[in-house]
Amino acid sequence: MITHVQQSSITCYPADPKLATGAAIIIAPGGGHTELWIDHEGYRPAEWLSAHGVACFVLKYRLAKEPGSHYSVDVESLADIQRAIRLLRSRATEWKIDPARVGVMGFSAGGELAALAAMHYDSVQLPVNDAIDQHSSRPDFQVLIYPGNSGRYTVTKQSPPVFILCGYQDRPDISEGMARLYLKYKELGVPAELHIYSNIGHGFGVRDTNKGGYSEWPQRLLEWLTTVPFPAHTSAASH
Repeated sequence: MITHVQQSSITCYPADPKLATGAAIIIAPGGGHTELWIDHEGYRPAEWLSAHGVACFVLKYRLAKEPGSHYSVDVESLADIQRAIRLLRSRATEWKIDPARVGVMGFSAGGELAALAAMHYDSVQLPVNDAIDQHSSRPDFQVLIYPGNSGRYTVTKQSPPVFILCGYQDRPDISEGMARLYLKYKELGVPAELHIYSNIGHGFGVRDTNKGGYSEWPQRLLEWLTTVPFPAHTSAASH
């Protein structure tokens, strides 16, 4: 568990070169914006996905609801994940990733952050305005794992494709909210996939103790990534 994040950072898990797909995912762990549960919602999924050909970058972002914090979710935390997206694109050649296949994945509070990154990527203030910030912050896809505060999510026809996952036994804003969110994407024709596992609640992530169908969700995600339609990448100038 990580707390007191004053400077955001990413930990890189390169894809197995024999299986590399070119796709890259920034992973935002959960923790209610007060802490980061960075093992089962960060390092462990990154290890699994990188071993199966997807480069992963675990994000430590500033925590808006930690006691004494002066940060906010919609400003500093969002800026951290946006900067990470731009950073990956700026170093795509070095890290052997496709700049048009950079996505975000978040768990719980991190899922909220990933969803916000997919909603608010244009017309934002560039926090540094250097060479990195000249790259687009729009994620090419989003993976929302039992994300919180789903009532604030908006969907447009320009929204990135989405993979949604949660447990039937989770609290209503997640277990019911994810079904409603899927229908928003369906209505607008944005590619979406929804998995709701009946025998689990919140916070399962990737653990050795996971059993049954929900333990295989990383494989479902890997399969989904092979079906995502990746259009020509939008130029950074529009963002």
